[in-house]
Amino acid sequence: MNQKNLEFLKDQLKYTGFGETFDQDLKEKMLNGEKEFKLMKEGVYGTDSMTAVLNFKKSDQSDLYFFNSYHVNLKKEDSKEGLEQTFYISNNSSNITLKEAYNLMEGRSVNKDLKTREGEAYNSWLKIDFKVTDDNGNFKLDHYHQNYGYDLEASLEKHSIKELNTSKYKEDLLNSLKKGNLQSATFVVAGVESKMYVEANPQFKTVNVYDDNFQRINHRESKDQKKSELEGKSISQDSKEKHDVADEASENGEKGKKQKRKQTNSI
Repeated sequence: MNQKNLEFLKDQLKYTGFGETFDQDLKEKMLNGEKEFKLMKEGVYGTDSMTAVLNFKKSDQSDLYFFNSYHVNLKKEDSKEGLEQTFYISNNSSNITLKEAYNLMEGRSVNKDLKTREGEAYNSWLKIDFKVTDDNGNFKLDHYHQNYGYDLEASLEKHSIKELNTSKYKEDLLNSLKKGNLQSATFVVAGVESKMYVEANPQFKTVNVYDDNFQRINHRESKDQKKSELEGKSISQDSKEKHDVADEASENGEKGKKQKRKQTNSI
């Protein structure tokens, strides 16, 4: 058995989201010298269950093994049939992790740093198109390239989200959304805080907002909330400015009266 190959595969599994669960099984399979083998992992996400079957194959020219792909079967609580998709593995760090695979299967979008066949790096949002399949039965994976013009941060700033006011929380929110998560956030409307959920929507260059019951809030309603907040701040500022002007006028008036009395006394 090639020890370096084993360590490489262990790291590859770890950074693809499978942890160290398969370390011993992987070693045994490689020691047995099997031409091909599979490993299986089951997981639960909320009320959903997901099974992943990992595919390994030995090289025809050497003793090296390769982690080629993993096949996912996602079963929703209210569905009898599972949703299936195969995710392919490369030797770089741009592989789709198990959690990202789940988020994609849920219909959300994931942001990845990828490479072309020529090795040129680029950034893209990925989203599964469940209406189109290839010859192998895999759903099409749509790419929204960095030149597509989606600005996640700018889309978030159209909403009254409290976390955006703190750099650390803002960074955490952005990173979570880029992984395809449906992330909780604190919306502030007319001074009242409420917990909602947001997800990235690169296709339409926006973010989707859901209430605490996971019911979608339409984009116009959310924008109106932001507008209301801004108008409230504007009214408050105008009121303050008018109050300051009134105070200044009153103060100047008092000064004028005192000055006039002083001149009269001098005469």
